[in-house]
Amino acid sequence: MGNPLLDLHAQGQSVWLDYIRRNILRDGTLRRYMEEDGIRGVTANPTIFAQAIGAGDDYDAQIGDLLRQGVEPSAMFEHIAVADIGAATDIMRTAFDATNGADGFVSIEVSPEKAYQTQESIDEAKHWRELIGRPNLMVKIPATDEGVPAIEECLFAGLNINITLIFALAFYEEVMEAYLRALERRAEAALDLGSVNSVASFFVSRVDTAADKLIEAKLAEAPGDAKRRSLEGLLGKVAVANAKVAYRRFSEVFASQRFKRLEAQGAKVQRPLWASTGTKNPRYSDILYVAELIGPHTVNTMPPQTIDAFRDHGSARRTIDEDYGEADLVLRDLADAGISLDDMTEQLQKDGVKAFAKSFQEIGETTAAKADQIRRRASAA
Repeated sequence: MGNPLLDLHAQGQSVWLDYIRRNILRDGTLRRYMEEDGIRGVTANPTIFAQAIGAGDDYDAQIGDLLRQGVEPSAMFEHIAVADIGAATDIMRTAFDATNGADGFVSIEVSPEKAYQTQESIDEAKHWRELIGRPNLMVKIPATDEGVPAIEECLFAGLNINITLIFALAFYEEVMEAYLRALERRAEAALDLGSVNSVASFFVSRVDTAADKLIEAKLAEAPGDAKRRSLEGLLGKVAVANAKVAYRRFSEVFASQRFKRLEAQGAKVQRPLWASTGTKNPRYSDILYVAELIGPHTVNTMPPQTIDAFRDHGSARRTIDEDYGEADLVLRDLADAGISLDDMTEQLQKDGVKAFAKSFQEIGETTAAKADQIRRRASAA
């Protein structure tokens, strides 16, 4: 039996791991993911770090060392992140080198508390690059109104940028435009284009979670069987339709003469990255947001359970550009039902920033609690 995860490469899709924790860096798990499953990247975010620091004792030794060095708990996360992201980039360097710098990236996020602060986001992105100092580091910046100019400036400065929390086509258009402007500015300044790497993280499952809730509210008051059937037909369909429409626009933009001129100078495509691809609704396939979004020049960042599921019963067949007409129909029927996709995705972005900001605060609280435990144990010894 072959490994369907490896077969995704033949379809032009890279798989990245949406998870990081120190034990998988030390026990060989991440290296096995890379060598056996063809995993070509890693993404981290504040939620993942908060869970990792809070679970088990992976970080106790480093926190103890930092305490002895006089580092305050509030400053410890930077040390922890540098160690983990640095180790992950070193492991993934094999994939980076094997793909001539097209893959093998590890992403870390600027503080979500700065999601609405342009210059502060630029400064922190540059700070992470200086601290970690690996060519396969990517810094994540949210696609907020304030984040988009920060994205352009960082790309112009030659940073690898993962644009995160994209839910709506309108924001995705702005992200692609920022990438093209940055490349054009680099070309005008006679700077290298081929060294700039970027992915646009388009979130998927959260769209269905929000849409299904609104659809079910409409179902509760729907008059007649025909209306109910129409609404029921939208359940679990909106996220994939939204992503497919985004991919169609990606295909148009990066087939344009504007990009072709940049590509001739060495520029790379800014790949769409399907994020939030773990299935949250148990009524849906556990590989729904992988199976329906397979195609060239894409990345799917999967949590470990989704990787396991696709390895077990996935099929690597090109699906991303199938049924554009059906995707259009789903989104049209959604609008006809009185549900605004624009309003919903705008709220999802705001909620995403808030959720990551909360997780970032939890990192500080969890680290401080761990430091206090370690300090008390040392005093009692």
